[in-house]
Amino acid sequence: MITLYGHPISGNSHRVANFLNILGVEYSDKVVDLSKGEHKAPEYLAKNPLGQVPTFTHDDVTLRDSTAILIYLARTFDTSNSWYPQEALVQAQIQQWLSVAVHEIMNGPFVLRAIQLFGMPADEAAAREKTEKLFNDLFEPHLSSNNWLVGEHATIADIACYSYIARVNEGNFSLDAYPSIQKWLRAVEAIDGFKAMMHAN
Repeated sequence: MITLYGHPISGNSHRVANFLNILGVEYSDKVVDLSKGEHKAPEYLAKNPLGQVPTFTHDDVTLRDSTAILIYLARTFDTSNSWYPQEALVQAQIQQWLSVAVHEIMNGPFVLRAIQLFGMPADEAAAREKTEKLFNDLFEPHLSSNNWLVGEHATIADIACYSYIARVNEGNFSLDAYPSIQKWLRAVEAIDGFKAMMHAN
């Protein structure tokens, strides 16, 4: 029995829900009402002491980090070993992008969106500068000569990085200057089983 505790406009939750859908794994989707503080309720904190979404349970396994959950799902349910291949170098390359997903993307695109949607108290100019640097120095150059973030096919690196970049427009940031990023987003969206992330509006 698999249960995903998350929220439909959370990019971290979407990473996991999207990958479950792509893998064709059945699961129970439990919405955590963040506006009512359900993520801080004692019963939820018992599952995830950090009070964040998502939280993932599979029988007696409980995991609280979206990228860790992606690794677990790939190792448990991907019999092709294509989403998280076993080669050490490939895994290291994927890990580089997973780190970007939880650091640079969260400090840039995520913050821009959170400011607009939730009134997050943050420095919008700094977040915009970080987003521009991330896209100009890393994503656009890499994707101008590569179809995917790692190797010749999609991996969990692409799933991890997709969600908040795809919704960066909700943070009043345009992707018009980044054709390679746009092409990559469309490629991810064309993956069989892809689950779209809900728009905030």
